[in-house]
Amino acid sequence: MKQTNTPVVIRTTDKKRRRAFLGATAGHLIEWYDYGIYGFLAVYMGANFFASDTPGVSLLSSFAVFALSFFIRPIGGIFFGPLADKLGRRRTLLMVLILMGGSTFLIGLLPTGDTIGVMAPILLILIRCVQGFSAGGEIGTITSFISEYAENGKRGFATSWLMVTAVVGLLIGGVVANSLIYLLGSEAMTAWGWRLPFLIAGPLALIAIYIRMKLEDSPEFRELQANGETSKAPLRDVFQYRRQLVLVFFIITLHSSIFYLVLTYMSTFMSTTLKFSSGTTLIYVFVSSLLAAVAMPFGGAFTDRFGRKPFLLVIGVLATITMGWLFMVAPGATPGTFLLPLLATGLLFGLYASSTYATMSELLPTRVRSTGIAVAYNVPVAVFGGAAPFIAQALVDGTGEISSPAYFFVATGVVSIVALLALKSSDFVGLSSPAQQGSAREVAAP
Repeated sequence: MKQTNTPVVIRTTDKKRRRAFLGATAGHLIEWYDYGIYGFLAVYMGANFFASDTPGVSLLSSFAVFALSFFIRPIGGIFFGPLADKLGRRRTLLMVLILMGGSTFLIGLLPTGDTIGVMAPILLILIRCVQGFSAGGEIGTITSFISEYAENGKRGFATSWLMVTAVVGLLIGGVVANSLIYLLGSEAMTAWGWRLPFLIAGPLALIAIYIRMKLEDSPEFRELQANGETSKAPLRDVFQYRRQLVLVFFIITLHSSIFYLVLTYMSTFMSTTLKFSSGTTLIYVFVSSLLAAVAMPFGGAFTDRFGRKPFLLVIGVLATITMGWLFMVAPGATPGTFLLPLLATGLLFGLYASSTYATMSELLPTRVRSTGIAVAYNVPVAVFGGAAPFIAQALVDGTGEISSPAYFFVATGVVSIVALLALKSSDFVGLSSPAQQGSAREVAAP
């Protein structure tokens, strides 16, 4: 007689796992290229959309819009996170990519303040808000998708590649932007060259959308659907895990600040504050980011074998110290004296960020994972990540001390260290799935 009281388990093949992994990360790469290029072009966006007799005001205004898009991210997370937990990860990933690619392309077509006056910054702000809305839905969904496709015991390694992809996407944006600055010069970049990196996003997004259309949803989510266990109200149900949400929030604080320190703010800091040449800035951003990306899979694999907490705690302490060192050597720094602390910061960023996605996916159960990550991740990213360039530049302008951003970045590290000290093994409620619980009957993956 056919049993109906045992859960359905959906298995997947290595071929399907690889296809899902490559397809999801390809879209993620485009998302981060689209989202990140604005930060590398902040000086030119300020000149075209927030013209002022004081260059510092234009730059701060541009960074304020950069930060604003991050404050929209929690709204996008609240919208798309529950959608991914109710309707599926694949559909949600398609939606957010269409929004991101379309809005980035539109920035490249915008008329500037010289053409339409005050409407130019208004339109830019609206489009950046759409980008933030999209990004808020991407991270919880893609992290859930990849972590749920990962082989048992390899979730750290698998999700570390999401961070590699994000870094590479931003790195490509940085290389494109800084290369154009180097090749075209400041005058041409201000006049029209700033548009090119945004326009490139159009065809890239079309390719990524096609790839994501071919994906299947994650096996764990399909199990929930087959067993009728998906959450009907994920935004309500996720608050059963308040402790886990708080832990994710504070663990991600350092992740957010050091991410945008290395990949976004350093480009502007080196060129406008330290007065390094565009060629030096390009090379330094590329090398420190590449070092971070190379370190990530090793960090993820290490925590798969030896545990998340000890590794993250040690690396978090070292990263906090190194961020302080980076800004303490800034006064009077030359390219030679600044390189070592920058590389150290890049390396420790890569090692810390290698396992944060795996940690937060394991702190939340499958049925509310996307919602939980969207809620707990996007707020610290907005406050401590997206706002980091604005806060750092405001500290420099307000105090007249180029080392003053150290106070902000070190504080974010201390917060995460405290959270990691509080982390307990019983907090990891997302490690089990129907495939790992009791006896079950297997069905073939569709």
